[in-house]
Amino acid sequence: MAVLKPLLTTGARVLVRGGIGADAVTLTGFAIGVGAAVAIAFGAFGWGLALILASRLADGLDGAVARLTHTTDRGAYLDITLDFLFYAGIPLAFAVADPAANALPAAVLLAAFIGTGSSFLAFAVLAERRRLASTAYPQKGFFYLGGLTEATETLICFCLMCLWQERFAWWAYGFAALCGLTIATRIVGGAKALSR
Repeated sequence: MAVLKPLLTTGARVLVRGGIGADAVTLTGFAIGVGAAVAIAFGAFGWGLALILASRLADGLDGAVARLTHTTDRGAYLDITLDFLFYAGIPLAFAVADPAANALPAAVLLAAFIGTGSSFLAFAVLAERRRLASTAYPQKGFFYLGGLTEATETLICFCLMCLWQERFAWWAYGFAALCGLTIATRIVGGAKALSR
């Protein structure tokens, strides 16, 4: 994402000049993400891929717009909540597209997403209570606990799923395993940080 930062900043400046706020970009990106899930559910994987990329572009732009104007707790809340709904929607869409082949791997991946999401958000709540600050991600609206499977890796996985949808189970099980490592490191790292 650091490579894209200058482009995102340029795009954000255009949006700010046009009077478009960060929340509007967040909501638009989510709506595009829902469109991606619908396209995938109906077997239009090329459209799904294009809409996933557009949705994640908006997800990068909303933070850039907020930093150029002003960040808000509401914006941070909307951003993370709608991101998690988007991430859940894509595996579900593949399950709908081919339930016989994809339902179980999608369920395993969604369970892994619950683990990564809950370990991430639970730590953020307790870090806020303790007034902990993230030095690795100071631009985030809350304590951002990193991991092996973050936004970029998830995006790559979703793109692979759209390009080679017949291998969905492989991608889903493989990424779920990587999520398992993220969950383990977050639980261990979070518990250590909170025991100090």
